[in-house]
Amino acid sequence: MTAIQTDHISFKIDHFQLHDLSLSIPSGKITSIVGPNGSGKSTLLKIISKLLAADDGSVYVQNVNTKKYKTKEFAKTIAMLPQSKDALPNLTVKELVSFGRSPYKQFLYNRSNGEDERIINEAMEMTNTTKHKEHLFYHLSGGEQQKVRLAMALAQKTDILLLDEPTTYLDIAHQFELMELLQQINEDHQMTIIMVLHDLQQAASYSHYMVAMKNGSLVDTGFPKKMLTTAFLLNVYDINARIIFEEGYPLIIPKIRRNKDVYCHKHNENK
Repeated sequence: MTAIQTDHISFKIDHFQLHDLSLSIPSGKITSIVGPNGSGKSTLLKIISKLLAADDGSVYVQNVNTKKYKTKEFAKTIAMLPQSKDALPNLTVKELVSFGRSPYKQFLYNRSNGEDERIINEAMEMTNTTKHKEHLFYHLSGGEQQKVRLAMALAQKTDILLLDEPTTYLDIAHQFELMELLQQINEDHQMTIIMVLHDLQQAASYSHYMVAMKNGSLVDTGFPKKMLTTAFLLNVYDINARIIFEEGYPLIIPKIRRNKDVYCHKHNENK
């Protein structure tokens, strides 16, 4: 079953362009979009989430053209967690998470009802942020802030979650904690999760499906373990390396240049 489909979408801004991009993203799975900087990963995510409008082509979410969705109905279907370091107002964690219920309210500042409270508390429990619910958001560490932002997106109660580089700005421990959390949410709730990732190893380890882009074009799609080859790394990233899978986790090992010993010898002579 397909969660999202793009049909020959194109988009141009300044010197960047997405070229006739068609792909299908499976429902109930974790999909990672990978590729070098400037390949169009975040642009694609923004077009899917209607933050940007494609110049040509169509996007379908759950088999419905996104142009046919009303704003609130779309917000009940798909949640977007953008990459952000923007300062937020002096809100407590619970207050921020409660903004995820906005699509279900007639007015933005309507008080939460019993159903809203249940979902807000559930979102905080899922992300292990309940202990911070009365704390001010900006007092938290970067890793805890990202989990709170995730809780806000989960409180939106959608079938599809988009994340733009969710591990950026996080240390390695918080990166793995967040990835494990997303994997658990997917397993427990069959939520379709689509994320832009720079870390190819994390993308391959935690994703069921992978989309590779380069220079605004689609290069390859499929299962990570089948996609990750020496030829793939050379084609997409212009790097010469080999892949070893260790307990399902890929290790990317750059191939040593033949002239390394010569370089080191000359370098030592010049000291």
